[in-house]
Amino acid sequence: MPLHIPPAPAPALRSVLAALGSPTAVREARTPSLRAAQGPATPELPLPVHVLDRISPQGLSATRLAGWRFLIRCGDRAVAAAETMLTPDGWAFSHFFEGPYVASTELALKQAESLQQPYQPRLLSVPGLYMLTLWLHGDTTADGAQGHPAATDLLVPLAPAPPGIAAHLPHPVADLLPVLTLRATRWPLLESPAA
Repeated sequence: MPLHIPPAPAPALRSVLAALGSPTAVREARTPSLRAAQGPATPELPLPVHVLDRISPQGLSATRLAGWRFLIRCGDRAVAAAETMLTPDGWAFSHFFEGPYVASTELALKQAESLQQPYQPRLLSVPGLYMLTLWLHGDTTADGAQGHPAATDLLVPLAPAPPGIAAHLPHPVADLLPVLTLRATRWPLLESPAA
């Protein structure tokens, strides 16, 4: 089934296009593969990046939209990504980057295309576990900038995934949540006991 890519805010896309057209922005980026790219580089597959700041024993806290990420394609593969963020003046380009999450995101999106159910792809960052997932939201008509993972949504951990969590294996939120909750709530035990 095809993925239903949510539309990115037009100012976010324009800011990425402006950055790609700026020799200074590309040259100063810490992305050797983008600087060395042959041919035109185009932003594709905009994905809203949601952040899960806290997981409690009761489950997920609300997620917040942190930005939009575009894969930067040159030829037949993504060579980098561009991140945008919301500022008081609206959506603005933040930075280019490369690394394992770029290729991992591209692979996870290709794998998701073969699933039987249609999904709306998003990214979900779990900073407390140093984890990034492709979040496949079941409501394809939803606003990509809103909401939180439903129990029936799928989370696909991107590589590198935390130890003991397989990358590129889709997990229903209801199945992966207990694992994330256990890991995220284990560490408060290390805090100093009350006197």
